[in-house]
Formats: sequence, C-alpha cells, structure tokens
Amino acid sequence: MAADDQEKTEDATPKRREEAKNKGQVPRSKELGTAAVLVAAALAMMSMGEGIATAILEVAKNQFELSRAEAFDGIEFGQMFFGVLANIAEPVLGFIIALTIAGFVGNIGLGGFSFSWSAAAPKANKMSPLKGIKRMFGVQALVELVKSIAKFLVIATTAYLLLAANFDDILKLSSGNSEGAIRSALELLLSLFVLLCCSLLLIVIIDAPYQIWNHNKQLKMSKQEIKDEYKQSEGKPEVKGRIRQLQREMAQRRMMAEVPKADVVVVNPTHYSVAIKYDRTVNAAPLMVAKGNDEIALKIREIAREYEIPVISSPALARAIYHSTDLDKPIPEGLFTAVAQILAYVFQLKQFRTGRGRRPIALPTELPIPDELKIDPS
Repeated sequence: MAADDQEKTEDATPKRREEAKNKGQVPRSKELGTAAVLVAAALAMMSMGEGIATAILEVAKNQFELSRAEAFDGIEFGQMFFGVLANIAEPVLGFIIALTIAGFVGNIGLGGFSFSWSAAAPKANKMSPLKGIKRMFGVQALVELVKSIAKFLVIATTAYLLLAANFDDILKLSSGNSEGAIRSALELLLSLFVLLCCSLLLIVIIDAPYQIWNHNKQLKMSKQEIKDEYKQSEGKPEVKGRIRQLQREMAQRRMMAEVPKADVVVVNPTHYSVAIKYDRTVNAAPLMVAKGNDEIALKIREIAREYEIPVISSPALARAIYHSTDLDKPIPEGLFTAVAQILAYVFQLKQFRTGRGRRPIALPTELPIPDELKIDPS
C-alpha cells in the first residue's frame, strides 16, 4: 500500500496548481506563438504591404533624384534623412506593432499571463552537463524531435501542394509585361506565404492539447502528498483539537472573570448557572455575562459565593436564559419580567443587609416565562 500511495495518480489540487503558477510552471505551446507571429506577419503584409512598398519606392525615388549640392550639404542631407524616416516609419511601425501583439497573445494564449522571478532566476541544475545530457535524451527531447519532423513534413507537403496547384500561374508570369508580372508575382508569393503559415495551425491543434495534458501529468500528486497538503493547510487533527481546547479554556477564563461583576447568579441546582449583570446607565436590558452547565455551572456558583454574589435558585428561568441567550448579550424581552423580579429582590436584599431597608418578600415559586422560552427539563 505504501508503494501505491507514492504513485502520482491523483489530479493536482488547486493549491498545487497555484504554487506551480507562481513558479512559472504553466502550459505553453511554442508552436502557438510561432504560428501566431507568422500568420500575423502574412496578414499584416497583405493589409500593409502596399503602404510599405509605396513608402520604400518613394524613398528610392528621392535618393536617385538627390542632387550633388544636396548630397554635400549637411543640413539638406539631414533633412532628407529624417524625411526618409518619417515616410517609412508609419507603415513599418504598424507592421511591428501587429507582430508584437501577435507574439504576446500567441505566447499567453495557452496558460495565460504568468511572470515568476523563481522561473527567471538561474538554476544550478540547468547548468549541469549531466542534467543537460539527460534532457537531450529524455522523453521531452524525443517529443520535440517528433514535433520538428512533423513540422518539416507538414510545411514541405503544403509547399509542394501549393506550388503544384499554382504551377501554371507561375509559368504565366514570364509572358506578361515587367510591371504587371512583378505585381502578380508579389500577390502570388504573398498568398502562398499566408497559406503556408496557416499550415502550422495543424501542428498547433495537436501540440496545444498535448502541452495541457503533459502539464497536468507533471502536476499529478500521490495520495500521500494530498494528505500532507491537507494537513499543512488545515492543520493536523490533534493540533486543531488542542487549539480548540485552548480557545475554550481562554474563553472560560474570560467568562469566569466576569462572574464577580454580576448582580445575581440564577441556577438550576443540579445542571445550569447563568450570571446576570444590569447597569441601567450602560444597557437598557440586563446582560448575561457567564453561563455553564455541570462542572462549569458549579464553578460559577463557587465564584459567586466567594465574591458574595447572590445565588437564586430558579430552574425554569435558568434553563430558559441558558438556551436563549448568548454571552454578553441582552436577555430576551419575554424574560424581562421574570429577571426584573429577581433583580428587584436582589437589590432589596442588599438594602436589607446594609440596614437601609426591610426584608424583601420571598420570590414566587413560579416566575412568568413565556411558553416559547420554556425548556423541557428532560
């Protein structure tokens, strides 16, 4: 089973793909970039060739018409030189821009735009002669050799078919006048160049899916690698459990620190304890500052007795507050009346103990709790 786990049979996870992209490992097809530039060059020549040719012809005429005085006059020669540049700059610049855009789009067409300093940095293994020999005789080198042979065969076959199909037109060029023959020859040559460049798209159609497949194959992971990645990203279960335990302990310590500040602790003698604080200058309603069941409930009662916080037994109310109220949140409106009776009793009891009031009337056995907030003790 250990050997099976090490076999890279699983598709790469999103995290692995993102890491590979950050390192510059994305699928790329050199054939797509080459084909894009050549096809763009052919199309640009078809659309801009006449403008370029006209500009070059105009420059040639100006050179042949240059007088001796202009040739030896530095100022005139400079003006003529910059005039030549201005004449050919616009059509040539358009051609260069078209090729630049085609090269950029062709190279990011597969895999998208990606730049990585890691990929650009020099690597020792790329300078190792042994590694280089291994790459020369590896599977990838064999694939590149097959692609090169395929490109040669495709281009050679396409060129032969195009020449055979246009052989009669080529022969007719010699029978026309010079100007018409040159124009026809250029148009024919340009159309053949476009079709020849388009033949490379056949290589691209085969190469692009192969590069995607090869990239996915290189990124494949073993089951153990996926498990290790999950542990690194999500954390080991035992560590996460320990963290949750520490978080609960910290929350409990903060909660227990609030118990001495409470006005009263309402308890179910066997299971629940809730600590309530009411400061009318800060909150319009009483807040529950601590709650717990079983051992935590006993600890809350212990702290309350230590700090002489009144502990009132009201099982139904304790259960209702425990299940309906979050820490540091106001108690539900439906429990206002019941809690108000307890707080009034506690405040009167404090007055009585300090000798500033009468003994309060004992709390009723059943406090008013809405049916929707009552909790079945079972």
